[in-house]
Amino acid sequence: MKILVCISHVPDTTSKINFKDNDSKFDSNGVQFVINPYDEFALTRAMWFKEKQGATVTVITVGPNTTEPTLRKTLAIGADDAIRVDADPIDGFFVAKQIAQVVKNGNFDLILAGKESIDYNGGMVPGMISAILDYNFVNACVGLEIEGTTATITREIDGGKEVLSANLPLIIGGQKGLVEEKDLRIPNMRGIMMARKKPLEVVSPIDFDPTTESIKFEKPEPKGTCKIIDKENLDELISLLHNEAKVI
Repeated sequence: MKILVCISHVPDTTSKINFKDNDSKFDSNGVQFVINPYDEFALTRAMWFKEKQGATVTVITVGPNTTEPTLRKTLAIGADDAIRVDADPIDGFFVAKQIAQVVKNGNFDLILAGKESIDYNGGMVPGMISAILDYNFVNACVGLEIEGTTATITREIDGGKEVLSANLPLIIGGQKGLVEEKDLRIPNMRGIMMARKKPLEVVSPIDFDPTTESIKFEKPEPKGTCKIIDKENLDELISLLHNEAKVI
């Protein structure tokens, strides 16, 4: 079984976010980047299939050469090889088109991705890939087993979980629960040394004009000061909620 894991190169949630060029572009100066957490769940599940069922695991990202340290980390975790599409990930559809082309050329059986990236939270790419390729697709996946060419998938729905069966090729949008956080892997020294020798292929993007453009970014308004009201002074609390907060 050939598995392709989609990897997003995203800012660490502890990084301070700023924008430049009149707030039209993200300022990456001083920002620490990591593997998108949802993608890390997918990668860890792929490693399970590699170890238990002899699957091969390829990771892919769409981005400039600054994303390569993130790809090298996935190789250190245990992926067999990596592909970088040499293009800026302008929007979700652009990324999906690039990855779909790689899937076509590589004849992958299973494509694993996080349900969304934590930077833009678009949640679009896995579904778009499935639409382009006409592959089966299950989102919000919290469980995945494969026997032969048949997959059994558990996904979260409102009020519970749903168990589905689908044939390969298949695209999964995974989330926490696909593996447990305690099962996530930290590269060891041997893995880091081996990752330096594993192939990282850089491919040119296919010609495709983006369909959207980011005009301006805005950071959330800072939180206001907190007013403490004495528990005995309900009249003042009601007045503030009505006249200032405008919630009653």
